[in-house]
Amino acid sequence: MPRPLKIDFVSDVVCPWCIIGLRGLEEAVERTRDVVDVTVHFQPFELNPQMAPEGENIGEHIARKYGSTPEQSAANRQMIRDRAGALGFSMNSSADSRIYNTFDAHRLLHWAETEGADKQTALKHALFTAYFTDQQNPSDPEVLVAAAQKAGLDGEAAREVLALGRYAEEVRAAEQLWQSRGINSVPAIVIEDKWLISGGQPPEAFEQALRDIAGQLA
Repeated sequence: MPRPLKIDFVSDVVCPWCIIGLRGLEEAVERTRDVVDVTVHFQPFELNPQMAPEGENIGEHIARKYGSTPEQSAANRQMIRDRAGALGFSMNSSADSRIYNTFDAHRLLHWAETEGADKQTALKHALFTAYFTDQQNPSDPEVLVAAAQKAGLDGEAAREVLALGRYAEEVRAAEQLWQSRGINSVPAIVIEDKWLISGGQPPEAFEQALRDIAGQLA
């Protein structure tokens, strides 16, 4: 009998390693259905909480934040695109891409979980696709509503959540909670509040970890 396993996936929807990590984890979950029955809860993390509403050019942002040269940034983007592509996810980022604040996206994700874990997962994927594949602005209410509808959620209800500022306190509290637990980079995959896996690991690494943890809990 597979053992129930809770996973908190702390991430941001403009984090390329987060979609790589999520795809890797999901593939590993499929491979380990014989030993674990996984439920994933998406937890908020803002890479750029002070980002201006208009966002920032990704090349300029990376140069300012990490000191990377344009050549280094281009090589890194290509490597990330290749990693994502190998997991079946199309990433169209370029030197002209922009990065944005994602607080409203996290509010919508919090609401989506109240509609069901499957709805939250579907919205998370829709937001990753909107940003990385379609190069859309995840702070734009219309983009967020469209993503909610794509995820099978009610568009007007999503619009109301955004317009009325709902779940802002809950998202802030969750962000502070995970930071207080030492999470300062993403993705951070926390299993049963006990085990931490950091970064966009390949499916094999996640599979081994899940099987090891299942063995310890048996």
